[in-house]
Amino acid sequence: MLAGLRNYDDSAIHVTVPRGTRARRLPGVRRHRPRVARRSGAAGLPRVPTDVAVINAALWAVSDRQAALLLVMPVQQRLTTGDRLLAEWSGRRRSGRAEFVGTVLRDVTRGAEALGELDFARLCREHSLPTPTRQVVRKGPHGRIYLDVGWEAHAVGAEIDGGQHAWGLKRIDDALRDGELLISDYPVLRIPVLGLRTHGDQFMSLLGRLLARREPTSA
Repeated sequence: MLAGLRNYDDSAIHVTVPRGTRARRLPGVRRHRPRVARRSGAAGLPRVPTDVAVINAALWAVSDRQAALLLVMPVQQRLTTGDRLLAEWSGRRRSGRAEFVGTVLRDVTRGAEALGELDFARLCREHSLPTPTRQVVRKGPHGRIYLDVGWEAHAVGAEIDGGQHAWGLKRIDDALRDGELLISDYPVLRIPVLGLRTHGDQFMSLLGRLLARREPTSA
């Protein structure tokens, strides 16, 4: 991406071609003719605006996992914001991956708030796991520790992390808190909210195996 996306490789070059324009086929080049092809005002090679390019790339991706990556990386690298992508998405006609793209954009913008209590409880039921308690409070050496969900009978918790958990010193705070809980024999499985969208079965399997190893005790 000419906007400066780093650490992403694609075997093909994707080109947006306005409808009604003739274009030759070239090896290694994939042509796309979207309904609207707006031109960026940036200098250099003619191209569409960054937000348009990001949404296009997600819709053209070969898998949901690749689509999620293409939506998240530009926000992480500060080439755009989740709000700007949502604004661009709101004006689009819906396509075959519309529901998934909309869901991931809400995850990127709102973090863990995008996954409500009923959604996670539903996932637990679908994987035959006990229904968790929301907003569990544990005692730590420096005060209370709040967890997204917990199974007190098993002394197990889970944290559903939004994108904000990768910012600044948040990872250090999370690691210290998780360490305190582990030492107190209350392990917490940390699950990226996007992981539940792209690898939900695997994360729920991990959670099920953790619960299975923790014999229920009386409260």
